[in-house]
Amino acid sequence: MVDFSFRKILNHLRQQAYLTRGVKITVIDQRQQPGKPYTFYFDGGIKSYVHYLNSKQATIQPTIFYTIKELKDVQVEIAFQYNISSQENILSFANNIFTINGGSHLVGFRTALTKALNSYARQKNYLKEKDDNFSGDDVREGLTAVISVKLKDPQFEGQTKAKLGNTEIRGIVESIFSDELQAFLEEHPREAQQICQKIIITTKARQAAKLARETVIRKSILREMTLPGKLTDCSSNSPEESEIYIVEGDSAGGSAKQGRDQYFQAILPLRGKILNVEKQTFHKVLANEEIKSLIIALGTNVTEHFNIDKLRYHRVIIMTDADIDGAHIRTLLLTFFFRYMYQLVEKGHLFIAQPPLYQIQSNRQVEYVYSDIEKEKVLKQLHAKNTNNKISIQRYKGLGEMNPEQLWETTMDPQRRVLKKVKIKDAKKADELFTTLMGKDGEARKKFIQTHAQFVKNLDV
Repeated sequence: MVDFSFRKILNHLRQQAYLTRGVKITVIDQRQQPGKPYTFYFDGGIKSYVHYLNSKQATIQPTIFYTIKELKDVQVEIAFQYNISSQENILSFANNIFTINGGSHLVGFRTALTKALNSYARQKNYLKEKDDNFSGDDVREGLTAVISVKLKDPQFEGQTKAKLGNTEIRGIVESIFSDELQAFLEEHPREAQQICQKIIITTKARQAAKLARETVIRKSILREMTLPGKLTDCSSNSPEESEIYIVEGDSAGGSAKQGRDQYFQAILPLRGKILNVEKQTFHKVLANEEIKSLIIALGTNVTEHFNIDKLRYHRVIIMTDADIDGAHIRTLLLTFFFRYMYQLVEKGHLFIAQPPLYQIQSNRQVEYVYSDIEKEKVLKQLHAKNTNNKISIQRYKGLGEMNPEQLWETTMDPQRRVLKKVKIKDAKKADELFTTLMGKDGEARKKFIQTHAQFVKNLDV
């Protein structure tokens, strides 16, 4: 049986409706809204797509830039609009195929954008002679854009067609977009000024934040580079074979320390719940003792100072209780790693331990199971073998309930344990999710919970 994702199909059909001007697509989802169709009909092409993507944001420029031109048998269609957010949202397509990893058309767009805005800012004296040019990152902050090219012989990289490889497309896109953008800026001087002012503010904020972060890091972390006393380190000096368990509380930490293989397994117990970094300033995050211990133990530093080559353990394992508090602590840690040590996740070094939910004992036989479904399966098997079996079931709420031998056997032994590797399939979606669920906007969080409550499968109340 093939399990289709309705959301992915819906998003794909929406993209196709925007990319093909004049097309009408009707989608009926009988599972959720019987008889109530989703209809996509957008005659404005990707200009309407940008409007849709920015519909929940306050925008900088009222007029959406839009152009569609053809050069050397290549059709180039571009639309963009700035909003007040700090996020970059650029989608690129080749022959209506979503090139998630970009390619030559995206490179051409980015190059022309940076050059044209720097040239215009210099010409209008928004950038003074002593000022540095806008960086590519600065001009793309808050930018929502869609780039669509259509060509006769597309050359994609990889089986998923995630990146366009035709080298000649870069120059074509750059040439068309550069001319059209310069004309747009001249024809809309007020909006051009607003765009330049936003980029200037972004540049100054980035420079000030970088200086502040460097000062905070120097004062709060680099001054205390000795390993934290609560860390029980492993004896191996090889990061490739070493791993660290980030454990919730002293009780679980004690069992983990006694049950581990001290050659390659290190233990770092955390006291209580760490800060929600999504709601705190950089200074307060680095002043937190638990977070400071974690940063020093891993050895990589954070944000733009993060250095993956200095990672002391190639497996960083979050091990929390199998209850609601444990899930909350795990989420707080995931938020920290996503915001401050993104490469740790991106490079596949972050894992989540799966402690058992139940111990099932029947006569002299003991089994550990990791889900309710697995529990029911084991119980059926035991009853089938012997209906007179005396079965006792223990529900584990905390790691501290297990003795060192049980914790090793179920959760720490590489031969028997279950680890889940943390992966990021869509960085933008992940960013939006962390902002919604862990950020300061309570209304956005409430709306998300109400919308998705019907899809919850494992609710621990």
